[in-house]
Amino acid sequence: MVVVFVLVLIVVLAVLAAVHWYVWRRLVRDVTTRGSLPRRLGTVAVVALPLLSFAALTSSRAGAPFALQQVVAWPGFLWLALLLYVTLALLVGEAVRPLLRRLLERRAQAAAPAAAPAPVPVPVPDRAPTAPEEPAEAAPEAAPGTPASDTPAEVSRRLFVSRVVGGAAAAAAVGTVGYGTYGVLRGPRVKRVTVPLAKIPRAVHGYRIAVVSDIHLGPILGRAHTQRIVDTINSTQPDLIAVVGDLVDGTVENLGSAAEPLARLRARHGSFFVTGNHEYFSGADAWVDHVRELGLRPLRNERVEVAAGFDLAGVDDIAGESEGQGPDFGRALGDRDRARAAVLLAHQPVVVHDAVRHGVDLQLSGHTHGGQLWPGNYLAELANPTVAGLERYGDTQLYVSRGAGAWGPPVRVGAPSDITIVELASKQA
Repeated sequence: MVVVFVLVLIVVLAVLAAVHWYVWRRLVRDVTTRGSLPRRLGTVAVVALPLLSFAALTSSRAGAPFALQQVVAWPGFLWLALLLYVTLALLVGEAVRPLLRRLLERRAQAAAPAAAPAPVPVPVPDRAPTAPEEPAEAAPEAAPGTPASDTPAEVSRRLFVSRVVGGAAAAAAVGTVGYGTYGVLRGPRVKRVTVPLAKIPRAVHGYRIAVVSDIHLGPILGRAHTQRIVDTINSTQPDLIAVVGDLVDGTVENLGSAAEPLARLRARHGSFFVTGNHEYFSGADAWVDHVRELGLRPLRNERVEVAAGFDLAGVDDIAGESEGQGPDFGRALGDRDRARAAVLLAHQPVVVHDAVRHGVDLQLSGHTHGGQLWPGNYLAELANPTVAGLERYGDTQLYVSRGAGAWGPPVRVGAPSDITIVELASKQA
């Protein structure tokens, strides 16, 4: 197992090194002159930024001071997003590059003056002999090894094309990441989904559950982010609130105050919480105690009978298995009355098959972020039965939220953050 991990790590590092070299070549070497200040600064940036990214990814696990985590998080994580999109844009530019060069060559040929006609010899009258003329100075020879076509005009065209393609790629990447960052910092938007359930009584028709997942409080997203989420949820006046894991990326000591606005959540039947995998990176038991102090009820492999007429159950995340915890569907659902509808809170969608076996009517999950950064949604599809939205598995419906925050880069592209109001519909209504 250790050998496999080392081999994977070597491959990942090799790929990252190759990508950074490619970006340096196209954005630094090809668009600057040798020895110039822009080339030196660009080279330093391509070396320093991945080091900051490594620090941003490891500082929390290494127990670095929280202030240091905040310092390295912004540049380190944003560079990862910029690296992704500038690389994709440069690869697209590889197809444009030869077309642009060919266009410039044709324009240069069309603008060149026509060749002058050969001079007509004119007879010269006899004259006295004069001193011999000095021979014309020979043209300088090309440097050894220099291609004949590598003329100053060709070099100029190549530099122009590199600057146009590189500048366009950089602008596209910065614009994409900038807009994606704005979407995260602005806060999630409300999404509404109606889910018909056969077992709920007519009196429950229209019951609204506010589902929020993957808030990811940490060195970047803090108390203001939590307050925006609380204000948005409360504005919808839900009957019940479900916080479906990955609330934090850090310890209670560092982020406890950032979570405090959760105490102001308001719903007729209360607020509930289940752990996500990131809670187990941050001290799950301490966080469970803290959210309980804030007024949320943790559901740790247990269920409650909601007065409205259905069962609400919650299971620990599968990451807890490394600590002897993890989901226990028998405890949460084993002895319930299956004539009643059951709604399950489970952070990861992959447990839906266990939910089907235990007769769950609706599972509410998060974890995937909807892919967060396109084309990450295609990778998320390989690991999750549903990446976002509502789907059916046997008699169980699964709804997956894209989440309200972001992990790593505070950027979302093609997967906007959301808080979902799930409205239960009775088929008896």
